[in-house]
Formats: sequence, structure tokens, C-alpha cells
Amino acid sequence: MSTPHPPPAAPDAFGDLDGTRAPALVAPETRRLDGTVREAHVPPLARTVRHGSLADLPFENAAAAPDSVVLSRRIPDGRWADVTAAQFAGEVLAVAKGLIAEGLVPGDRIAVLAPTTYEWTLLDFAAWAAGLVVVPVYPTSSVHQVRWILQDSGAVALVTGTSAQAAAVGPERGRLPELRHLWVMEKGHVDRLAELGAATVPDQEVSVRRGVLGPDTLATLIYTSGTTGRPKGCALSHGNFFAEVDNAIELLYPVFRANVGEEASVLLFLPMSHVFGRMVAVACVRARVRLGHAPSLKAEDLLPDLAAFRPTCLLTIPYMLEKIYNGARAKAETGGRASSFDRAAAVARRYGEALEARQTGTGPGPSRALRTARAFYDPLLYRRIRNAMGGRVKYAICGGSPLGRRLAAFYAGAGIEIYEGYGLTETTGATTVTPPLRPRLGTVGWPLPGTRIRIAADGEILVGGEHVLRGYWDPAAGGVVPAARDGWLATGDLGELDDEGYLTITGRKKELLITSGGKSVAPAPMENWLRSHPLVSHCLLVGDQRPYVAALFTLDLDGVSHWRRMNGRHPATAELLRDDAELHAVLQRAVDEANTLVSRPESIRRFTVLPVDFTEEAGHLTPSMKLRRQAILRDFAGDVEALYDR
Repeated sequence: MSTPHPPPAAPDAFGDLDGTRAPALVAPETRRLDGTVREAHVPPLARTVRHGSLADLPFENAAAAPDSVVLSRRIPDGRWADVTAAQFAGEVLAVAKGLIAEGLVPGDRIAVLAPTTYEWTLLDFAAWAAGLVVVPVYPTSSVHQVRWILQDSGAVALVTGTSAQAAAVGPERGRLPELRHLWVMEKGHVDRLAELGAATVPDQEVSVRRGVLGPDTLATLIYTSGTTGRPKGCALSHGNFFAEVDNAIELLYPVFRANVGEEASVLLFLPMSHVFGRMVAVACVRARVRLGHAPSLKAEDLLPDLAAFRPTCLLTIPYMLEKIYNGARAKAETGGRASSFDRAAAVARRYGEALEARQTGTGPGPSRALRTARAFYDPLLYRRIRNAMGGRVKYAICGGSPLGRRLAAFYAGAGIEIYEGYGLTETTGATTVTPPLRPRLGTVGWPLPGTRIRIAADGEILVGGEHVLRGYWDPAAGGVVPAARDGWLATGDLGELDDEGYLTITGRKKELLITSGGKSVAPAPMENWLRSHPLVSHCLLVGDQRPYVAALFTLDLDGVSHWRRMNGRHPATAELLRDDAELHAVLQRAVDEANTLVSRPESIRRFTVLPVDFTEEAGHLTPSMKLRRQAILRDFAGDVEALYDR
């Protein structure tokens, strides 16, 4: 067995702040070219891990604090049962022995196709303890996608959440000669593995397998969601995860280090198949922060989970924060309190912006009048929003796409600090993040400690650091093929660094629109801004090699139904609404407002409303809610052409 890892913190890096041990923030070092900031670097806050692996974490926790609650699991009667460090280590050991008893050998790939549950995290650490490589698969993947990932990775075992998922894979077994095992969580197969291991394999076998693992050992193959083509398997090592989570723990100390007298806790409801959720789960185990899992994003399922678990931090995406805000306003409007909501929201935004100004040294902070107004509206609106999230939420880690300055300021003013970040599967999650007490609303923060960010001549974001993947999985080449050239990973994203090293995402390199007049237009900022409108579900800009920019809208039917009800009109389908004059007038006002943010050549001249929403099932969204542009342009080619017919 390897010796215990050192604690993540670098020596003398901390002071005290509100009962937590706060790192001394180190501002980015920046480099300029032709007067523009082209590179930013923040040195690591955590020591580099030189030995051992993620498999050691449950056992180290059990040795250091056996009675500490590290996870909670939902039991059939709806209550949450706490799991101590000692209990979790015992379960990890038993399941790892079960996998060994079934004949899995070090380096074998085991795929997991399941919702976000306690068993997912248990299997992750058990597989690592047995020396295996975990291959997550999105629960919403098609059979074709599942087969491709299983074939490409060479998985010898698959664990599904449900019998239906297993049944869907069944007919493909003939095309998967390497797949020898198929286990189903809801059938109790994980418990059976534990029972088998306890009865047949000595503990020492797991200790031996853990002992040969190191930071450079492959931990997982995570297949990208594939917005433009077939998914690629990102090969992430145990060392990649350590570099990511150890520095995230030290930087985001309010999330991972409890205040005096209060535990820190995270309820995870985003997919464990995505690197974002997986990274936070590992960080919680590493920092001994109580972790819970919620398998459903449906409001009727998630809201009771939030109320019962009462997390201090949520892991979320902008889409969900937009829905919470728009839903709260719709509820207020139904009760005749729309104007009160709007005044409260404006106060929250001003308060959040004033906090930002004070924390960045550009202003005195909230005035006495603003503090009084915020205190007045707190029980009327802000507390209700916090209660909908469980009542104790103070922080939210938000990623996936830019949140936007308005919404970030609102939540900050409502008492929920947003740590907005940017990253890729290839960077093991976050590569930039908002530093505590140094927000810059509308940006995705500055480099995670230990990270270098460079802006190439064409605006592409390049990333370097120990959290960057080893390479891409290529079975034809015999394993992992390096991805980064000269130590820099080309992200495909476009961005800008400001004078203090904060990064703003401006678009995707492959998605850049070049109008027939030669104007380059990054569609993402306008799309994200318009998507926050309560009547809009999704927005996609078009205009490549066209005379002007135009937009495709899909409707948020809940928002539209509420709007029609408030205006004395009956509900209607999206098909009937696409030519509704009043709806078009509302959307035109939103477009006009968005156009004030850009130059005339970048402005939206025309738009159309589509009769259906974009969905993952139809192939228009990735599992992480990103637009599949080529598929949308193909399926709605006629609608696009109509925007340019004069």
C-alpha cells in the first residue's frame, strides 16, 4: 500500500477568514504582445502529488477520520442516510474485491451507464482500487452511441442503472466480443459483487493493486459529447485529477472548507458521465465534504431532494439558473407581484455589482440605502429562491456556458455567490474559475492555480498545466495518442484576457460566422443573452457566407403558456405560435435589445420561430445541452433559406 498523500495545501498559504482557512490569493502573472494581454498564469496552490492514486482516498479518509460523514445516500423511505469514511472505505474494498473475483485485471476498462447515484461514486473508487479504467456513458445515449463507446474503449464490463438500459444493449452483445460482463444496479448486482468479493478475495489483493498505481496511471476514458462528429475518448490520469481537484479545493475554500459550526455539503444532480460532475465528486471525497446524489433533474424529484439534503453548494449550469429566475418571475406575475419582483431583482443586481466593485477595489460597496432595500426584499424574494435550493445554499459552481453578467449579479445580490468557470473534458474540468472575493461578473474567472492560459493570434484559447489530458484514446494506435503540442492544448474556443488575467469566452472557432461582407461574428454571446429570455428555450444564429446575421428561436412552452395566460389567451402549440404577431413583437423587442450590445454588421436582421424545440433525442443537443449546429442547420435548412428569401 502506498504511503498517505500529503495534504493539498502548500505551506504557509493560509490565513483565517470567517472561520475558514483561506488561501493567500495570487493574482495571475500576465504577458502582453502589441499592448494586448496574451498570456496569464497562476502558480499552483497545492503540492504536486508524486505517488499513489485516487484509489487511496477512501482508505486515507478512513484512517484519518473514520467517523467523519463523507457521503449521504437516499434510502427507499425518502430519508438520507449518512455514510462515514470508514463505511465508505469498507464498501469500496468489498466491491473492488468483487470485480477482482469476476476476473477483471488491472488496465481493463469498465463502463458505467447510469444516472447520478451513490453507486456511481462507489463503483468509481472501487474500480480504481481494483486497478481498472472507468468509462462513463451518458444515460441518454442512443444504442448506437453506447455500442461505439464500448467498442472503441474495449470495455470488458458494463454497469447500467436500469434493466431497460441493459435490455437495450443486449441485442448489441454480438458486436461487442470483448464485453464479458453486464451488471444492473437496480437488480442489486453491485451488492452481489460486494458479497462475492468479501467471500472469495483477500484484502491484500486490493492493497497490491493499489500499490502499483501512480499519478501517471490512466484513470478514466471520458468520451466528448461530439458537437461536430464522433466522440473522442479523453484519457485522463490519476495525476490529472489530483492537479485539478487539489488546486480547486484550495482556491474555492468557502465551498470545500466548512465554517465553524457548519458542515459543507454538495448535492450533485448533473450527470456523473460528464467531467464536471465527476471532478466535483472526487473533490468532495478528497476534502471530506458531505456528498449526495440526485438522479433526476425533474422539478418534482429534485426539489424534495434539495429540501431534505439542504446543501451549502450546488453544481449547476446557466440553463438551470435561468429557469429558476424565470420561474420565480412567472410565479410572481401570476400572483400580481411582477412589478415588486422586478424592483427586487433590480436591487439584487445593483447590490451584486456593488459587492463586486468593493471586492475589486473599484468602488465603496453597497450604500446604506441599497443595504436597506436588500434587507427589505430578502424575505419577499431572495430567501424564497434560497429555500427552493434547500435553504442553506451559499455557493454555486456554474459551468458549461457563460452565465452572463445580469444573472450573476442577481444571484450574488440574492445571497448566492456564483463561482463561474470554464473548462473542457480535456482539462479534467475547470481550467479557469472565479476566485473568492475577487469576482469579475461576466467573465469565467482567472486561471485555476497551476494553469497557463494563452490567446493565439487568431483568438483561440490555449491551455497548459498538469490537469491537461495525457491524450486521446486510439485503439488502432495501441493506446493513448498525445493531444497537446509543445505543452499547449488547443481548445477550439475563442476568448480574451483582460489586464488582470480574467478570461471572457467569445465563441467557438469552428462556429465563427463569416458574412458575405467579410465580417466575423461569434454567435455564442448573443445566443446566450437571448436564451435567458423567459419565452426562449434555445437560439441559434446563422449567417455564414450570407449577407446578414439571422436567428432561429425555439420556444420555452412553460414560459409562453404563462405569458399567454397573463394576457388572457389560451395555450397553443409551438406550431400555431410560430406566426403569432404578438409573440413576434415580444421577441423582436428582445432582439432589438440584444442588438444594442454589438455592431451593426453583427446585429440580427431577421428571425424565425421553429415549430419544435431542440432536444438531445432529435440529435440537436449534446448531453451537456450544447447545440449540435450542423445537425440543426441540416434539419432546418428550409427555415434558414426562408430567412434570406426576399
